[in-house]
Amino acid sequence: MAKSNAGYLGVSEPISLSGPTEKDLIQTAEVEKFLADAGLYESQDQAVSREEVLGKLDQTVKTWIKKATRVSGYGEQFVQEANAKIFTFGSYRLGVHGPGADIDTLCVGPRHATRNDYFFRCLHDMLAEMPEVSELHPVPDAHVPVLGFKLCGVSIDLLYANLAHVVIPDDLDLSQDSILHNVDEQAVRSLNGCRVTDQILRLVPNIPSFRTTLRFMRYWGKRRGVYSNVIGFLGGINWAILVARICQLYPNASPSMLISRFFRVFSQWKWPNPVILCHIEEGPLGLPVWDPRRNFRDRGHQMPIITPAYPCMNSSYNVSSSTKYVMIQEFTRGFEICQAIDENRATWDDLFEPYPFFELYRNYLEIGITARNEDDLRNWKGWVESRLRQLVLKFERYTHEMLLAHPHPRDFSDGSRPLHSFYFMGLWRKQTAQPQEAEQFDIRGIVNEFKISVLAYVHRREGMDIEVSHVKRKDIPLFVFPGGVRPPRSSRTAGRNSRAVSRNDVTPDRQVGNPLETESWSDPQSAQDRSGGYQSTSLLPSNLSSRETQNNLNGHLNLHTETVEHEHPGRFLGSPSAPGDNAVVDVVTQPNSMPSTSSNGGPINGLDICFNSSQKESEGIHVNNLVSSPPAPVDELVSYQAKPDNKHGPPHGSSLEGCSERILGQTCNLSSHGNNHLKRKAEDELEPLELACPSVRAAPASTVQRKPLRLRLSTLPQPKQAE
Repeated sequence: MAKSNAGYLGVSEPISLSGPTEKDLIQTAEVEKFLADAGLYESQDQAVSREEVLGKLDQTVKTWIKKATRVSGYGEQFVQEANAKIFTFGSYRLGVHGPGADIDTLCVGPRHATRNDYFFRCLHDMLAEMPEVSELHPVPDAHVPVLGFKLCGVSIDLLYANLAHVVIPDDLDLSQDSILHNVDEQAVRSLNGCRVTDQILRLVPNIPSFRTTLRFMRYWGKRRGVYSNVIGFLGGINWAILVARICQLYPNASPSMLISRFFRVFSQWKWPNPVILCHIEEGPLGLPVWDPRRNFRDRGHQMPIITPAYPCMNSSYNVSSSTKYVMIQEFTRGFEICQAIDENRATWDDLFEPYPFFELYRNYLEIGITARNEDDLRNWKGWVESRLRQLVLKFERYTHEMLLAHPHPRDFSDGSRPLHSFYFMGLWRKQTAQPQEAEQFDIRGIVNEFKISVLAYVHRREGMDIEVSHVKRKDIPLFVFPGGVRPPRSSRTAGRNSRAVSRNDVTPDRQVGNPLETESWSDPQSAQDRSGGYQSTSLLPSNLSSRETQNNLNGHLNLHTETVEHEHPGRFLGSPSAPGDNAVVDVVTQPNSMPSTSSNGGPINGLDICFNSSQKESEGIHVNNLVSSPPAPVDELVSYQAKPDNKHGPPHGSSLEGCSERILGQTCNLSSHGNNHLKRKAEDELEPLELACPSVRAAPASTVQRKPLRLRLSTLPQPKQAE
């Protein structure tokens, strides 16, 4: 069902039914002009060319399936009835693709045309013989097996699912759950690409506004370096679900309004509460769905964004603590700039200023890879890129999330060294509530463990190699900068000063002011001090005991869980004693030590990190605070609450906190002081509900503080072999 009995889309009532004002319409026209000037729309000739390519692909798979049916031993009459169909999904199906973008496609075939024997062999051979096909690249062992190639110059990613049908009908409807009967997990994942895309389009109230907003957010995410699912940020489907949820909450809003609301809502979202477009249902087939009450792995997810089609899954499981923090910083910056745009103090160009990745940190890791030829390098890059997320998680796990890593979402090439590619990670230290003496972490074992896992690539060939080294900011290679020219230090400093913003003031008793009250907009680095560090604060008084702290964070929850070990320390969902994101006490069993660096515990690869927590804070540094407000008095609670439809609740009569629409009525406590300039008069009663999100765990968002790292590189001899 697309709509509830109350007539609205989604799991809760809309926050506002207000339509656009004249100013909103003018800003929407500016948004559309900005997107057109950025070259994000393809021409009519390009659109026709894509349609022709899809028609040629459809004819190719129909010819292939008849050949496969004949080879399988079926009679000629059955061969003539054999059929296969092509479906599109992703950005092309959503209508937000740009010039040169690839087309995500799905081929659906009958049960006798198996994936390995016919799709990756017979069809692959047919495509290889076609002169119009180039760059043919099969990936049969991927999580979702894919056949990549270019057809008439258009990039195609082709998935495959063979159904239980003997013959595929021309009017096949993939939205029916019965389509998933008697298919394997890989086919379910392949089918869900189309099923999720179609369901998203059914669940948004205004498709043109949704498409304009999504096109805008995708471009913004790429410019700001937070668009990459494989690295640990958000991918296309994640952005589509987030934008669709905002469209549900503001069904009559124009794209310019939706963009501003997007940043406002998700800069204040209480992660790991999930973003959902419809009720999560068990379904008739018994397939596993996202459920943190039952599934241990679901409890460690940082930013759950749940797909709307059965079986509902978390589409953003790659997000880590480090990447989540970066994205929240960017959402906050986006909201502040949208405020400035509304007050004619900024333009849309300011929102799209490229992310100054190589200016934010003092220390970086450089991951360099090489291969003997272009094909090997392409395969090697794909494998290494998929493993970078594991390196980030290792840093977080083995240092108890005291060392966080910010991976750059793209690779770099050095023109002077062919067949080489480079990835970079910024390193920074999470500051605890209490100042500490200089603390040293040895990450050589972590890096060595990462290299071993990468070199275990089953398709590795001679010449495929990887090196990981420490690079200071002043030594960043020139090929990463536009034009190969390092920006002058004075201009970088001036840029940061021009973007400075006065954030929330922190009083001596460590209480934080209104989290929405800002004076101007800024980049994430606006809160940096002169040493490159960050300041942060905790909303909890320092004199609270650990137990009192946990009760303050989780006192209203009554879910029972057991203490277990997980790769995300301190992320145990639903426990009465579970800490917040900036946990005071860990309920998760922590590793006693980091991985050993050699057989006798000695270092082997020369990466040694020393953290200095005693550095004096620079004067005049404002707090970059992303935590929720302290409990407000009863008379300050928002009186208006959502009235969700409880007809289709979670299965077995139990409330899935964070997914249950009942929890949507639990409105976040929000101080209203200083926010009048953020609200339109027509929405004064409804606007606070932007912060009323599903609750899985009442915990403040992570307050992370960047302190300068001091890395010492030392080359020690290899330990002698024991005799």
